[in-house]
Amino acid sequence: MPDLNGLLQRLHDHNVEFVLVGGFAALVHGSTLVTRDLDISCRFTEENLRRIQQAMADLHPVHRMRPDLPLVLTPEICRSLKNLYLITDIGRLDCLGEVKGVGDFAEVLKHSVFVELPFGQCRVLDLATLIRAKQAMNRDHDKIAVTQLQAIKDRAK
Repeated sequence: MPDLNGLLQRLHDHNVEFVLVGGFAALVHGSTLVTRDLDISCRFTEENLRRIQQAMADLHPVHRMRPDLPLVLTPEICRSLKNLYLITDIGRLDCLGEVKGVGDFAEVLKHSVFVELPFGQCRVLDLATLIRAKQAMNRDHDKIAVTQLQAIKDRAK
């Protein structure tokens, strides 16, 4: 069973600059859907990527597409990354340089809000923008999420 809260707390505790997006963001907004990974949008600087590496170091992170390849970041690799998909001992972490329907990290950051979690404050994509991102993805589970998130938004009016 993945420990997505544990992954999220590690990112927070290591001062990774990120915004929570995807299914876990939907949960934070009140969705009841289950998610099996943690999706974040983050700044793809060498410093921020190294914070991610440090946060995950003792969890044996490997690249999801190449599980035989451990996470080892060099300046050259950091410059070339647009996304980073990891498997760790406690769950999957998808680090996105761009969110479909929203844009790059700077745009995602503009559409984020702070939420209070048990371990401290965390940025999460705001509800309206999360709905837009899920609509842009247009997968079956995203369509279900949009229905729930729209109902949550409507109740908040």
